[in-house]
Amino acid sequence: MNAPNPTAGPRGAETAELRLLVAAPRGFCAGVDRAIRIVELALERYGAPVYVRHEIVHNRYVVDTLKAQGAIFVESLDQVPDGVPVVFSAHGVPKAVPAKAEMRGLSYIDATCPLVSKVHRQAERAYEAGRHIVFVGHAGHPEVIGTLGQLPDGAMTLVESVDDVAALAPPDPEMLAFLTQTTLSVDDTRDIVTALRHRFPTITGPRGEDICYATSNRQDAVKAIAGDCDRMIVIGAPNSSNSLRLVEVADRMGTPSHLVQRGTDIDPAWLTDITTLGITAGASAPETLVREVIDAVSVHRRVTEEIVLTAEETMVFKLPRGLEPTAA
Repeated sequence: MNAPNPTAGPRGAETAELRLLVAAPRGFCAGVDRAIRIVELALERYGAPVYVRHEIVHNRYVVDTLKAQGAIFVESLDQVPDGVPVVFSAHGVPKAVPAKAEMRGLSYIDATCPLVSKVHRQAERAYEAGRHIVFVGHAGHPEVIGTLGQLPDGAMTLVESVDDVAALAPPDPEMLAFLTQTTLSVDDTRDIVTALRHRFPTITGPRGEDICYATSNRQDAVKAIAGDCDRMIVIGAPNSSNSLRLVEVADRMGTPSHLVQRGTDIDPAWLTDITTLGITAGASAPETLVREVIDAVSVHRRVTEEIVLTAEETMVFKLPRGLEPTAA
């Protein structure tokens, strides 16, 4: 734990000092860093506009920053004109999307997180081995849509809960495999996988669940501080799966928590009659928003910051071939 870093609030703020426990790791992960960098490098190489299918990552601040640089975000390839490059988001896309881009002669760059691509390859191998795949994830999430779209219709069955496991009626209970979305609750996923293994003893799966290191680390970091906090603030977008899971983790530990996107979302009522506030950020939220939220809190209370480090992250993913930045 680092030494406290006091920040004085303005005259009129509550005189009692508010202790801030700031989780680490927090914020950007390697996959998000890579995806954003891909859009930036595409803009440098090709010039504006560069089209991006879906939000590159689920964070409005990041998307708006890239828009200001010349990125145009769309939800369908039909919205991409001929002759311009298009980037696929970090969440991954169904195989039909790059196939359609190739059919139209579009130049595309795949920013899918390598850990999501790993799940795609695992799905293909299980399918080739003749296994029906049970995919644990949240219906409608872009990563789930992309993963289900790696195989023919009917090759995978989505489950979201232990109750869904109980209702499963697979074509051959002896030939099953499971995979998981990368941004799920570690605890919920463990329960679902346990239920799958109990009901289908011959089911195969990865050595560990496919929940990515960054998702696991951020949930562990919240668990490390939530018990010492009167309230938690999670910085992230409402459509960010990993950010929503952080709110759930804190709530389950009995610590009221709030998801905010910017410092302006802070409700002063959250800061009254508390002595310790926890702060973290989802994997798509930049550090500048963490500082913005802390500054917003310090407007209302005199604060002392403590960084609580639970894991070191050194993961770096390679950029797609041909997009490496040129030496200065």
